[in-house]
Amino acid sequence: MSRKGLASLGLGGLVVGASLGAVLLWQGGPQAHPVDLVAVDLPNGETLEVQRSEVTLRDWAACHADGGCTLALADPGTGPDYPATGISYLDAQEYLSWINARSGPDYRLPTKAEWYAIAAEVLPETPDPIFTAPELRWASAYMVEAPAFDRALHPTGDFSVTAAGLVDLDGNVWEWTQECYDSDEYRTKPGDCPAFVLGGIHESVMSFLVRDPANGGCASGLPPAHLGFRLVREGTS
Repeated sequence: MSRKGLASLGLGGLVVGASLGAVLLWQGGPQAHPVDLVAVDLPNGETLEVQRSEVTLRDWAACHADGGCTLALADPGTGPDYPATGISYLDAQEYLSWINARSGPDYRLPTKAEWYAIAAEVLPETPDPIFTAPELRWASAYMVEAPAFDRALHPTGDFSVTAAGLVDLDGNVWEWTQECYDSDEYRTKPGDCPAFVLGGIHESVMSFLVRDPANGGCASGLPPAHLGFRLVREGTS
């Protein structure tokens, strides 16, 4: 991805932020923000370092207090930590820029294939559809899944744990991937992508959404409440 492509979504600073982070850490600059990583072996033989949980409210509060994240979320307080939710794709990119400057570089969102590979062991089996006609798939998914969906936000670690130690991949927070979606194919081109694949108990797609109506055009809007993300980076084999 070129800097020009990133700039089209206001993401050009990510490249600079990652480089700056390496310089600051080397020179004894701002203290690194902790990221709890788990090494996971993927089916293709590669190793991926995956954040144990979704980015939490406390993680997000640190980014916001440091000026790296524009969005202000609820104060996490001193009780159990919760996932940071209501996060747009551009919000997640702000956090990535900040964490790479603080603790990186090289943190990113997972691809669709990576997300479903690390989550496979805890995801539910796909139920048989009630309707088989393609135009009624949405109705089938709604009738099969909606009654069992728990809408209450749970503390981090309240759902299943994988053998590797990753938590909440089968929870009720969907997670951003970097996998671009359009009506014809999946691509990884953030610079010109209208929507991205989400990882969760069933696959979904979401526009990157721009909060400012003056700049967002047809992409203006607020993300759903149950939408967060977790970090990954290349592992050492």
